[in-house]
Amino acid sequence: MMETWQQALPHGITLSCRATGQRGRPVLVFLHGFPEGAFVWDALLTHFSRPENGGYRCVAPNLRGFEQSTAPAEVSAYRPKHLVQDIAALIDIEAGGDNAIAALIAHDWGGAVAWNLANQMPQRMEKLVIFNSPHPGTFLRELKNSTSQQEASAYMNFLVQPGAEQHLAANDFARMWAFFTDMGNQRKADNWLTEDVKQQYRNVWSHGLQGGCNYYRASPLRPATATDPAASVVEIPVSMLTIVVPTLVVWGMDDTALPPALIEGLDAYVQYLTVHKVEDATHWIIHEQPALAIQLVQDYLSQRKG
Repeated sequence: MMETWQQALPHGITLSCRATGQRGRPVLVFLHGFPEGAFVWDALLTHFSRPENGGYRCVAPNLRGFEQSTAPAEVSAYRPKHLVQDIAALIDIEAGGDNAIAALIAHDWGGAVAWNLANQMPQRMEKLVIFNSPHPGTFLRELKNSTSQQEASAYMNFLVQPGAEQHLAANDFARMWAFFTDMGNQRKADNWLTEDVKQQYRNVWSHGLQGGCNYYRASPLRPATATDPAASVVEIPVSMLTIVVPTLVVWGMDDTALPPALIEGLDAYVQYLTVHKVEDATHWIIHEQPALAIQLVQDYLSQRKG
């Protein structure tokens, strides 16, 4: 049975959460991206909580700024240290004290949080699974040096503009629906973006879009413009990029916003790396191929640690 509740964190943030499975079981935490919400993981939450699939406690929070989670107005409240603090506190509550969760599983902006958390607190997770979310080292490299990545990420410079959230909400979120085709494929979207799923998105977006836009405003990892140097002046120490947690990266190779070049050179940062490339899948692979996503995670969780 799916649980939904408001989880208060010690530092004053509340995250609206979805979960399945018994407390006290090994924990899986799932992090969504933009412009999504915790509900996108429902199929995986249901699957992995079943005894025959591991009987995990599966928890998917709506990140701060999304759905009914706390949505600070200040852009500074969406800097990585705050996002990491939220998920670390949730892990403390779900896993108990200093115990590690079985895996942190993430997509898109959730992956950005997960990469940072795995770097800073590797002891808090046994494994990391990333779906189409660039490692900050390869993303910075491509934003600085690749014209194609700069063009693919140009939409970010719209999302940081004042009033972007009002434009996104206009005409029944017309520009929001376009993300699912512009970063993916119209034919594929027609297969999964049903009226029921659209209503689930409306239910998330109706709580406001400022928080989601603030993720982009708070991050310099976007293409440089004539008035904003953005990624062109960013340097990240190697110590902030290294991942020692065993990591599975699943990449939909037809992702137009995050092209496959972003998984090149990942082994320079990730000590124990497995990469699974999925042809004919886009940025929205969780929606397009849920059975495959489940199988890849199941297989990785079944492997020995390390």
